[in-house]
Amino acid sequence: MSQRANGEGSIYKRDDGQWTGAAYVLAANGARKRRTVYGHTKAQVAAKLRDLITQTDSGVPTAVSGWTVKTYSEHWLTHVAPNVLRPTTRANYEWVLQKHVLPSLGTKKLEQLTPQHVREMHTNIARTGVSAHTVRLAHAVLRSILAEAAREQHIGRNVAALVRAPKIEHQEVEPWTAEEASTFMESSRDSQFAELYVLALTLGLRRGELLGLRWADINAERTQLRIRQTAHRAGTGRGISIGPTKTARSRRTLPLPARTIAALRTRAANQLSDQRAAGDDWVDSGLVFTTRTGTPIEPSNLRRSFDKEIATANVRRIRFHDMRHTCASLLLAQGVQMRTVMEILGHANMSITSDIYSHVAPTTLRNASDAMNAALDSPAAGPE
Repeated sequence: MSQRANGEGSIYKRDDGQWTGAAYVLAANGARKRRTVYGHTKAQVAAKLRDLITQTDSGVPTAVSGWTVKTYSEHWLTHVAPNVLRPTTRANYEWVLQKHVLPSLGTKKLEQLTPQHVREMHTNIARTGVSAHTVRLAHAVLRSILAEAAREQHIGRNVAALVRAPKIEHQEVEPWTAEEASTFMESSRDSQFAELYVLALTLGLRRGELLGLRWADINAERTQLRIRQTAHRAGTGRGISIGPTKTARSRRTLPLPARTIAALRTRAANQLSDQRAAGDDWVDSGLVFTTRTGTPIEPSNLRRSFDKEIATANVRRIRFHDMRHTCASLLLAQGVQMRTVMEILGHANMSITSDIYSHVAPTTLRNASDAMNAALDSPAAGPE
């Protein structure tokens, strides 16, 4: 229902309780265009409209919002994202926008977006055959961008926040068995990435942590390493980006098993040979795992090589990240405490570790059951 006072323009209270006002103002090209403002109360909206109308009456042009989802997303990526996101995260957001969000919503006027538009985007993305996780990611990116638009008062509400993202069905982790992991390491011992695979399996490091590992992060005796940075593809044409770890908890110091120490010594020798062969073409990046010329390894090249090594080893195909899961499950099967596994993996809290790995710790659970039996059957537990 419209409620109007002299000089206010049109003011409406929407069903969600938000107040909206509109008035025709003087644009930069001399034309009069409709401008919409928002507020939590009628008084707030009225005050904003009076300011706009006063400017127009004085002959001062007023900026008129012409944002579409596409143009505002470009503005957000350029002026907002660099201040709130890591370079790798910003690159991921940009890819999701171009691949999934903008094809559905790019031409829509920002202030005309509705919850139904967001639901239609979900449906359009799902039709491409991607997982529910990808749909949720696209939803999260749109929600973040619209939140900023709402803060800047380009829109009165964040419609993405009003729509539920699709649920993700929990998938149990299916890591390699100890036999499969041993078979893979033996088969890939002559691979360019042999030592990297050893660290992935024995320490459970993330791919970015492996690719960002520096010799300066390993002590002189090769018995301990620190995780301080990660390396990721920064986006098409932007090279490899090296930045801080995923979370503060990801910054950790780990003692090294004997097999890992041996792998690092081999890696140091191999890298020295590569440096001598490259001569003046060698790039001193300081990284442990590099190309033949010392530059950072392209993540996609590592993934392709990993898939080939799996085929050669004739073991069950898993994702590269599942070597991290394999490390955790093997530790738990050996009776290592869940808290210790959390520290090794660099999880932010215990619930993450237990949610992922509680079903792959049968040995730990059996030990707990046996311990309870022993306690109840002991002489101290019986009557005197």
